[in-house]
Amino acid sequence: MPDANKENTLNQLVGAAFGAAGQRCMALSTAILVGEAKKWLPELVERAKTLQVNAGDQPGADLGPLITPQAKERVCNLIDSGKQEGASILLDGRKIKVKGYENGNFVGPTIISNVKVNNSGLFHKCNN
Repeated sequence: MPDANKENTLNQLVGAAFGAAGQRCMALSTAILVGEAKKWLPELVERAKTLQVNAGDQPGADLGPLITPQAKERVCNLIDSGKQEGASILLDGRKIKVKGYENGNFVGPTIISNVKVNNSGLFHKCNN
């Protein structure tokens, strides 16, 4: 929306997309930026980079692990699928390692752009 407050919108996008490791039923999986908001994407990436990934019971943790190894594999496969279809991976959380939990189900914040809506398995799988 042309009158959207940039700071508020970016804060809400980060919280909605990455809170509860993106696993709650109302988690934001897709954001469509139009007009001037398209220019906000680099700042959204920078904000997502500041999120701390750790075990959920650790002080300062913003994102915890995914619920199962299968959930982690599914997310990583979706990211791979998007990349294979020509999407741009602006922030890739697949290789994150959390000290003390090296074999954990962690995927850091990930932001993908240029997803083709009509032919993307990534878009359809994330939104079903």
